[in-house]
Amino acid sequence: MNLTVLAASGRTGIALTRQALRRGHTVTAIARDPRRIPLPDTPALRRVTGDVHDAASIAAVVDGDSVVLSALGTDRAGTLLTGARAVVAAGPRRVIWLGAYGTGRSAAAAGAGAGMLAGVLGDRLPDKVEADDTVLAAGGTVFHAGMLTDGPESPRRRTVGLDAAPPFDLGAKVSRETVAAAMLDEAEEPGFPGAVALPLAA
Repeated sequence: MNLTVLAASGRTGIALTRQALRRGHTVTAIARDPRRIPLPDTPALRRVTGDVHDAASIAAVVDGDSVVLSALGTDRAGTLLTGARAVVAAGPRRVIWLGAYGTGRSAAAAGAGAGMLAGVLGDRLPDKVEADDTVLAAGGTVFHAGMLTDGPESPRRRTVGLDAAPPFDLGAKVSRETVAAAMLDEAEEPGFPGAVALPLAA
């Protein structure tokens, strides 16, 4: 497949790009500074400069044949929604977006932990929720991951919908490699179009 990875220079974006190449896909890797994508050069990897605050730079790369996997994250309110709108407006075939478990549509399933997240995220919470809703309204899939780590991909990983979501647990971490693998599974064989999915380590 031809995949487009947004925020490809971040830790999750690097995991997505590396795993996609390993699976035999071609990848267009978008980053504000593509030189910060620490992967070997290969004909299957195209590095592109893009910034979600410049919608034209996203539209120049994303089109109706694109399957976009977003690892966009930020400490600034407004960036996620701006990014979601820019990606959706570019009209890709599919969007697979990374969000946070316990926010928006997964808050009820997460239970008491959702309240703690709201306090941590502050004014970034509405931005995160609106970004997710923008992607879902366009038929995309949003992965709500728990606390992320830099460990290896879990051999017992699984992906579930909100109907099978466990309560939020700070100790139940999930590696970025596990999340990347789940997002790529969804790109290859859609199981949760227009829905929230949870990547679990076990």
